[in-house]
Amino acid sequence: MAGSSRASARSRRSTPRGSRARSTSAPTGKRKFFDYPRSGYTGLHRWLPSWRFMLGSFLSGVFLVAGAVVAAYATIDVPKPGEDVKAQTSTVYYADGTTVLGTFAVQKREIVELETLPDWVGDSVVAAEDRTFYDNKGVSITGMGRAFLNNVRGGDKQGGSTLTQQYVERYYVDKTTTDYVGKFKEVLLAVKITNKESKPEILERYLNTIYFGRDSYGIQAAAKSYFDVDAKDLTISQSAMLAAIIPSPNNWDPAVRPQQAEARWKIVIGRMLEDGHITKKQHDEATFPETVEYVRSSKYEGPNGHLLKMVEDEMAGEAIGISKEKLDRGGYKVVTTIQKPVQDELLTSVGRLMNGELTDGETPPQPDKLKIAVSSVDPATGGIVALYGGPDFLTDQINRATFGDGVQAGSTFKPFTLVAALQEGISLEKRYSGRSPMKLDGWGEADTQVTNFSGSSYGTIDLVDATADSVNTVYAQLNLEVGPDKTAAVANAAGITTPVENNPANVLGSATVHPLDMASAYATFAAQGVHHDAHVVAQVLNPNGSVNFETDGNPERRFAEDVMADATYAMTQVVERGSGKPYIKPLGVPVAGKTGTSTGNLSAWFVGYTPTIATSVALSQVGDDGRSQNSIEPFGPSPYGGKLIEVTGSSIPARLWAEYMGPVLQMEQFAKERDFPPRADVGDEPTQRPTTTPTPTPTPTPTAEPTQDDTAKVPYRLQGKTQADATAALLAVGLEPVIVTKPSDDVPAGRVISVDPGAGTRVPIGSQVTLVVSSGPKPEPTKKPEPTKKPDPTTSPSPDPTEDAPPDAEEDPGDGEGGGA
Repeated sequence: MAGSSRASARSRRSTPRGSRARSTSAPTGKRKFFDYPRSGYTGLHRWLPSWRFMLGSFLSGVFLVAGAVVAAYATIDVPKPGEDVKAQTSTVYYADGTTVLGTFAVQKREIVELETLPDWVGDSVVAAEDRTFYDNKGVSITGMGRAFLNNVRGGDKQGGSTLTQQYVERYYVDKTTTDYVGKFKEVLLAVKITNKESKPEILERYLNTIYFGRDSYGIQAAAKSYFDVDAKDLTISQSAMLAAIIPSPNNWDPAVRPQQAEARWKIVIGRMLEDGHITKKQHDEATFPETVEYVRSSKYEGPNGHLLKMVEDEMAGEAIGISKEKLDRGGYKVVTTIQKPVQDELLTSVGRLMNGELTDGETPPQPDKLKIAVSSVDPATGGIVALYGGPDFLTDQINRATFGDGVQAGSTFKPFTLVAALQEGISLEKRYSGRSPMKLDGWGEADTQVTNFSGSSYGTIDLVDATADSVNTVYAQLNLEVGPDKTAAVANAAGITTPVENNPANVLGSATVHPLDMASAYATFAAQGVHHDAHVVAQVLNPNGSVNFETDGNPERRFAEDVMADATYAMTQVVERGSGKPYIKPLGVPVAGKTGTSTGNLSAWFVGYTPTIATSVALSQVGDDGRSQNSIEPFGPSPYGGKLIEVTGSSIPARLWAEYMGPVLQMEQFAKERDFPPRADVGDEPTQRPTTTPTPTPTPTPTAEPTQDDTAKVPYRLQGKTQADATAALLAVGLEPVIVTKPSDDVPAGRVISVDPGAGTRVPIGSQVTLVVSSGPKPEPTKKPEPTKKPDPTTSPSPDPTEDAPPDAEEDPGDGEGGGA
C-alpha cells in the first residue's frame, strides 16, 4: 500500500508542470518539420515560439544578411568616374601667356598632383573631415551608428560619412545620396575602393573633386578663388580655412559669415595640432587668413565677350578641331594674339568717342544704333592684336568686326584696283582726266555717270594725286582699263573673304566687307605682299603642357614687293596731303591708309597701316531691326572747322583711329620700324603676280669674258614727264632726244605725250628717240567782233570748269570719296 503511494508520487513529480496543459489525447507518430502552432500546448503557450526557435531564427537571419552583404560586395562593380569630375577648366590668355582673358568650363577646376602640394594641405582636410582616414577601411561603424541614432531621434540629419565615402559620392556616384539603400551601396563601394586604391590616391582625387564654394571645384581652383595663389603655395592657415568650410562652403565663406568661418578654422587648426600634423609653434603662429574679393564669372559679358566667342569658334574650326564640349572639359591653355595694352587703349578710345570726349562733348544721337568696328592685325603674323566688335556680347551678340552682313567698303577698295594696275605695268605717273561728272563706255547704262565726292572736278592728274584726293572718275577709268575681275582678284588675294562682284563699280566699294578683313588685307600690303591668315589663337597647350596647336599665320606671298612699295607710297599721300591729313598726319609717324565713305553715308572708314600694324575703323548705323543700314547721323566737329554735317571717313573714323593708334604706335614693338620701303616706280611692263612664295632664282655664274653691250633700252615712264626730265633720262642712257611739239587737250603743256620708239625698246647707243611734247590745248579760231561792239580788253577768258576746280567749301576738302555707284 505504502509502496504504491510512493510510486504514484514519483510519477506525479516526474511530470513537468507544463505538462498539465498538454492534451492527453495528442496523437503519436512522426514529428512535424515546422511545429507551429506548437502541438501539445494549449492557451498562450501554444502560440509562443521556444527559445531554441528564437535563437535559431536570429542566427539564420545574421547568416542570411552576412551572405547578402558578401554577395553584394562581390557583385557590385566600381563605376566609371562621373563625367564632370575629370573635367578641367580651359583658360584663355592674352598674348603674354600669363594674363587671363577668360575661361571655359563645365566646372571651374584644374587638377593637381598630391606630391606637388605641401603636406598640410591634405592633413588639414583629413583633420576636418575624417581623423581616422589613414587607419579606417573606408567606413566608420561608430560614425554611421551615431548618425543613425541621431536621425531616428529626429535630430538634424547627419551623414557619418568618411572621407572615402565622400570621395565615392562625388567622384564615382556624382551625386549626394540620402536614402539608406544609396548609403548602403556607398559603404560597399568605399570598402571596395579602399582595397583597390591607396590612401594617397584617394586623398588626391578627393582634393581635386570636392566643391569649395565660389564656383570652384578642387583645391587649385579654390586656392585661386580665395587667396589668388596656386595650391602649391597655400600656407597652413589658408589650407585649414579651405578644409574648414568644406561641409557648407557657400554659407561659411569668410566673405559671407566671417565669424562662423573663423570658428571652424580654429577647430581644424586645433585638430591638426592634436593629431600631430603641425607643431605647437606652427599652431601658435597661425592666424586666420585674409581672402581676396570674389568676382563672379560672367564669361561673355562686355566687349571682350566677342573675343572669347571668336576663340571658341576658332578652336572648333578645321585647323584646331577642339569642339565647345572639349574646350569646356579639356583643361587647355589657350594663348591668344590679343595684346592687353593695345586692347585697353582701344576700349578707352571707343569709350571716349561714345561719351563725347573726342567730339567736343557731343555724343551720338542714337548711341544704341551707332555701330563701331575696330580691328588691328600684326602684318608679320596675321595675329589679331586688338578688336572691338561691340560694347557687350550679352546684349548684342553680333560682332560688328566679323559679322556676316558686313558694311559697304566705300573708297577703301580703291587700293585694290591700284595694285591690279601696277601689276599690269601701269605707272603711278600715268595721268587721267579727273573731271566730274563723267560718262564712261562700259560702266553701265548709257546715261549712267560717275561723279566725284561733292561733285569736285580735277584736271588731268596722275594716280598718286587721284589716290590722295580719292578721285572716283580716275579710278573708274582705271578699273575699266585693268578689268574689274582683276580688282576682285587682288581684294581676295589680299584678305577679303566676302564675295566681290565682277563689275566696274567694285572699285568704289559697292561690296560689303568685314572690317577685320580690311585690316587683314591692308596688313598684307604692310608686309610687302606676304599674306597671313588673320587669327586670334596663337597656341594651344594640353593640360600636361605639351603643344596641341600653334600657327605662324601660314605666310604666302601674294604680291610683288615693288608693287607694294608703289601702292604704299600712293597711300601715304592720303595722309600727307589728302583726306587723312587733318587727324592722321599730326601723329608724326609715316602712315599709309585710305578713307572711305559709302553712298548715302551708310558707312564711313579709315584703314591705315605702318610696317608693324594695320588697323581698320568702320562706322555704321542700323535701323530699328538691328540689321538694316541707315545713314550715320553726324555729331561733333568737322576736321576742317565748324560743325560736322555728314560723317565721312576723314571725320569720326580718322579721329578715332588717331586717338587709338597714337599711344599704340609709341609702344616698343610698334615703334621699332617706322619707314616704308622706297617707291619702286613700277613701269610699263606688267609685273608678275605671284600666288605662292617664289623660289629664289639662283645667281648665274658669270663668264670669264663678259661681252660688251652696245645697245640701250628706251626708259619707261617718260610719258607725262616734263620735257627736261625726259630729255635727261634719254641722255643718261646714251640716246639722243628729238623734240616734236603737238597740241593736246589732255596733257599739260611741256609734258611728254608719247615716245618713239616705245618704252623698253632696245636700240643702238646714240640712236635718236622722238619725244612728242604737248604745246597745250589747240587754240580756238578767233571770231570777228560784232561791228557794233568792241571786245573789252580787260576781260579774261573763263577758266575751264573741269580744270583743277576746287572742292565745295562746305564739304571736306580733298576727300574725293564716294562708294557704291
